Amino acid sequence: MTMNFPVSLGMRRVLPAVALASAIAALTGCVVAPAYPVVPQGEVVYAPAPPPPLRTEVIPVAPSPVHVWINGYWGWGGGRYVWTPGYWAVPPHRGHVWHPYRWQQGPQGWYRGGGRWGPR
Repeated sequence: MTMNFPVSLGMRRVLPAVALASAIAALTGCVVAPAYPVVPQGEVVYAPAPPPPLRTEVIPVAPSPVHVWINGYWGWGGGRYVWTPGYWAVPPHRGHVWHPYRWQQGPQGWYRGGGRWGPR
């Protein structure tokens, strides 16, 4: 016994959209993320002199209890030091802390290291 249900023109337009939205929602759970964030490793940039002292920053109220303050730092660009202000960020994994940027002297000059999330 076949049952035929009357389907309106509006319903014929809505059903494909609902089916597409359902398929997209179901497939979003199929994304695979790496265990740790992938940070591109660029070439090391050397500066001829040490960076200026760190600036004192006024730290605003945290957006949430899980946010961590990342201090500002000096970067090297265009033949001079450039200040990047601090900001709030959420750790990528529970129990991870921010290992701040730091400048080190090497045989070819000063270079910046650190600046990554990692275990305590």
